[in-house]
Amino acid sequence: MCGIVGYIGSQPAAPLLVEGLQRLEYRGYDSAGLAVLGRTGTTVVRTVGRVRGLEAALPKRLAGKVGIGHTRWATHGPAAERNAHPHRSEDGRISVVHNGIIDNATALRAQLTSAGVELASDTDTEVLAHLVARSGADTLEGAVLEALDRITGTYALAVVDERHPDRIVVARNGSPLIIGVGDGEMFLASDVAALVRHTTSVVHLDDGELATITATGFGTFTADGEDTGRTPVEIAVAAEDLELTGHEHYMRKEMLEQPDSAEAVIRGRLDERFGTARLDGLNLAPRELRGFRRVKILGCGSAYYVGQLGAQLLEELARVPADAEAASEFRYRNPVIEPDTLYVVVSQSGETADTAFAVQEVKRKGGQVVALVNVVGSTIAREVDGGIYLHAGPEIAVASTKALTNMAMAFAMLALLIGRVHDLSVADGKRIIDGLKAIPAQIREILGQEGEIAELAREIAGSQSAFYIGRVRGFPVAREGAQKLKEVSYIHAEAYQTSELKHAPLALIDESMPTVAIIPDDDLTDRNVAAAEQVLARKGPLVAITHPGVDLSHLGIRSIVVPRSEPELDPILLTIPTQLIAYHAALALGHDIDKPRNLAKSVTVE
Repeated sequence: MCGIVGYIGSQPAAPLLVEGLQRLEYRGYDSAGLAVLGRTGTTVVRTVGRVRGLEAALPKRLAGKVGIGHTRWATHGPAAERNAHPHRSEDGRISVVHNGIIDNATALRAQLTSAGVELASDTDTEVLAHLVARSGADTLEGAVLEALDRITGTYALAVVDERHPDRIVVARNGSPLIIGVGDGEMFLASDVAALVRHTTSVVHLDDGELATITATGFGTFTADGEDTGRTPVEIAVAAEDLELTGHEHYMRKEMLEQPDSAEAVIRGRLDERFGTARLDGLNLAPRELRGFRRVKILGCGSAYYVGQLGAQLLEELARVPADAEAASEFRYRNPVIEPDTLYVVVSQSGETADTAFAVQEVKRKGGQVVALVNVVGSTIAREVDGGIYLHAGPEIAVASTKALTNMAMAFAMLALLIGRVHDLSVADGKRIIDGLKAIPAQIREILGQEGEIAELAREIAGSQSAFYIGRVRGFPVAREGAQKLKEVSYIHAEAYQTSELKHAPLALIDESMPTVAIIPDDDLTDRNVAAAEQVLARKGPLVAITHPGVDLSHLGIRSIVVPRSEPELDPILLTIPTQLIAYHAALALGHDIDKPRNLAKSVTVE
């Protein structure tokens, strides 16, 4: 969740570090800092709050050409200057930035205190600086290895040493770290977004790997000193893809990009002749696909909810038992990994720690695991057996919109593919293909209702709590809608199956509790309408997200009418208005929409 940047080369480091940190602001943080090595020593500046405050606090002349920077999201100790990174050794020689959590930090802090070290922070990270400084190794690499040998936990870290000002030593275990290769200069970051203005040639470190970075190159190695021989790869992300381009918020920009991103995810993947999908990245032949008896989907947050939608698609189209589970809980219940089950993990960033650990659990027990990810070269993308790249483009806002829509589209293609190797007819396959092709234009139609949806959202913004209700296909839509509202507007929101209203939630319905009801035109329409009437009978404000032809006129309520798709694909379109509701509710309340409090875009710690 925190952000790391680093630079070594011929340019002043401080401006490049600040720029890199600004490009990582979307990840979520509460403080920022940097350390720059100069001729007279190390200058460390740390501030609580936004990177712009750090920039304002920098000395006028800070000419060092080697440095590391960090944005911190609190795990140990409150947001305070003493807890901001970088952390230093007592003599000021060593400076460290770190993402992750050191599990045995409490014991190490006690040992250091007993040895006479005066700890200056509440953090786990500070122990690293002292351990490196107290090492007897002759090289910085050796000192870092000695320190890492004493810790347990997850980390991406960068270390600079005044005795070795020609290098930065970095290490990774469970948290992403990327080296950017320049001409006579080198960069490092926890996210490619910090690098793209300067290089598109990068090296992704694997867990257990370290690297030495100098102005002229890099070397990668294991804890045993073995050269891992990493070579750079090119990334296809342009700096302009990460700009607001005239929009007030990234969330709105990304919602408006959904028609284009939805077109991108299906481009070249629909086989109209045979009514199926081409998903070569899965690395699974038809015979292998047919051999799976069930599918287990793993994700966190919105990815988990879209996984529930995906499970329904798989059961409806492929007639294969499927279910979704929170990846954060999966490995802790000692799951039974079955050889005839296909495991599918879902992550926008490809770095979600809980999901990455679930991948490792599946692989450790011999399971077959594929991924839906949006970042090529990410940790999960490299560890799985195959996958579907989402082609949503960079997503900056913490609340996922276009990547989420593309996840649902990808699940539809996966269900189509598996369905066609089972019993789904060519005619039904072509029907789903036609539905998928129509979705981008239908999303544009929904986005065209933004003004009316914004008006409804402003009414919801005046409430303390809200319900989202839906049945069967509509329930994942309700769960995702409640999630979005909580994320960006801070309004307490819960999702319930509409059929569960009478089993407790109705007790909470009154004039102050709005309900957003998902009422598609399907075989449950009458039951959904009856539930809406129960809400209204208790004077609960109600907004319906529905289809053309569903008669709600007798209810006297406000409705958002969404174009029909194929029944199995309807949830994809029904989700779009919930994004707009959350955005405009947050806008009405004046919140920081792209960086909601206490949250981060890429959750890289458990």
